Amino acid sequence: MLDISINKVANVILMARELGRAEGELRAFIDRLSTEEKLSLVAIMWIGRGSFEPEELQEALDTAEAEATTPTADYLIGSPLLSDHLENGLDALGLSVVDEEDDLIRRG
Repeated sequence: MLDISINKVANVILMARELGRAEGELRAFIDRLSTEEKLSLVAIMWIGRGSFEPEELQEALDTAEAEATTPTADYLIGSPLLSDHLENGLDALGLSVVDEEDDLIRRG
């Protein structure tokens, strides 16, 4: 079970797409997340890049917690294709981020 809202993941995806312009904003956003939200974000990214299967979500969450030695923002921002991996991870988990992204873009 994920401990982060789809809306927050959508925010990270949109900021990651504009990393050159929004890195500071993305870093601050991630830093404000709870520990559980950060672990969920890392697990979604790992599922999206194929490190874990969707049915291994709990294992991904446990691994994210056990291996958290780098600040989450540093780790995620340093990950190539972050936005793609997050979208793919949500898709693999049967969750869609499209409506939330569209709402954020309209409001943006």
